[in-house]
Amino acid sequence: MFDKLFEVQQKAGEVKQRLDAITVTGTAEGGKISVTATGNKTIRSIHIDADFFKEADKEEIEELMVIAINKAMEQADNVSQSEMAAVTKDMFGGMGGMFGK
Repeated sequence: MFDKLFEVQQKAGEVKQRLDAITVTGTAEGGKISVTATGNKTIRSIHIDADFFKEADKEEIEELMVIAINKAMEQADNVSQSEMAAVTKDMFGGMGGMFGK
């Protein structure tokens, strides 16, 4: 029982490390604003096109930043779910017969 718990904790740590190494990007306004984050939802960088920054007003930039951040977070969620599904399948794949599969 404790061996299985330790294995689960170890696998969770490995997934976290992989997600830290994965980069996702959310963009808005055709790439004029881009947000780069890790698979663990840590924002690494924000880029705003210099020409767009000069033209846009504060509200427009704020609105587009929210869009870009939400897109990056959505991608991070997708990556995280995929990684967790792979780990779960590896750990419990042999138990499919127990659940009627």
